Amino acid sequence: MTETEAIQKRVIRVLIVAQVLGGIGVGATVSVGALLASEVSGSPAWSGMAATMSTLGAALIAVPLARTAMVRGRRVALSTGSLVTAAGAVLATVSAALGSFPLLLVGLALAGAGSATGLQARFAATDLAMPQHRGRQLSVVVWSTTLGAVLGPNLIEPGEAIGALLGLPTLTGPFVFTVLAQAAAMFVYFFGLRPDPLLTALRNAPPREGVPPRKGFATLRVNPLARYAVVSVALSHATMVAMMSMTPVHLYGHGATLVIVGFALSLHIAGMFAFSPVFGWLSDRWGRVPTILVGQCVLVVSLLIAWIGAESQVLVVISVILLGLGWSASTIAGSTLVAESAPVDDRAGVQGVSDLVMNATAAVLGALAGPVLALVGYSGLGVASLLLVAVVIVWSLRRLAVRIPVAS
Repeated sequence: MTETEAIQKRVIRVLIVAQVLGGIGVGATVSVGALLASEVSGSPAWSGMAATMSTLGAALIAVPLARTAMVRGRRVALSTGSLVTAAGAVLATVSAALGSFPLLLVGLALAGAGSATGLQARFAATDLAMPQHRGRQLSVVVWSTTLGAVLGPNLIEPGEAIGALLGLPTLTGPFVFTVLAQAAAMFVYFFGLRPDPLLTALRNAPPREGVPPRKGFATLRVNPLARYAVVSVALSHATMVAMMSMTPVHLYGHGATLVIVGFALSLHIAGMFAFSPVFGWLSDRWGRVPTILVGQCVLVVSLLIAWIGAESQVLVVISVILLGLGWSASTIAGSTLVAESAPVDDRAGVQGVSDLVMNATAAVLGALAGPVLALVGYSGLGVASLLLVAVVIVWSLRRLAVRIPVAS
């Protein structure tokens, strides 16, 4: 085993542990964010601002974290993201005690750094990975988030019990888990990522004579492969968010019990994460673009089922399972392509822009999904989402017609 391979093996172990901890923190925050927004604002109409601010926060911090990684390394960037997330949870708790809704929104936006940190951790898995293993190693880190994401929402009741013992405001108890989990993740990142994978990759990279490093958007302007990868990930994620933001509303409004709604969401999440290693393997074996295309085809089937079977609870559940699987294939392969579409000294910038575009697009289309649902129904929302998938399919077919270079 070479020294680089030994470092990479350690990096993957560290990222898996940190992602489990980070997932717990983010899951606990998301689980009570909407309830707390309704409580502090005094109106359930504002409950949706919790997810909006969290997504916005993730989008805004993505590029600064990437720039930090480029200068100081993944170790500092990821530990900083965890620290900001913990600070957001503390601020949200203080806002509840003060009854300040604007302060709560700021806290939830800062807590969104947890999502951005988790997204950039998947790129850290590729810094030292061999090209033929990048998809699998990225997918394992994504898969490890599942445990924390599933466990986090189940911490509401014990969190409230702990919060009561500590004298915290109602609904803020789960933030205790967020602070503890993010603090632990911060220490794992800071002390575990030694030597730093990105800084090591930069040292090992051959010099680029006469070509200065570019920032993210500058790279996208001159790199068509990077543009394709970023857009593919963003539109695949936006398709999933647009449909899933309205699926619980649609099911519940058509007579489904909360048990069925919860069951559908659980199966969707399983589709998103459980098979990540499979799609990572396919990405390495078949190629990034073919795997993205497979994911888009699965999304097409999902959306067609949503269009045809919108009135059937069984078909809607099948549709959201396929939606999760299509998302998984597309984002695993797409993220791997983002990670390798540019020279190593430009990669962090492209990765930060990718996460920014991904979260911003999802926030916009998630907000538009409600009016679309009201105008044309769930089936119409499925048809509208097909337009996003069509863009990626056409672009993927065009990419397959050309040879795609992979940066070392």
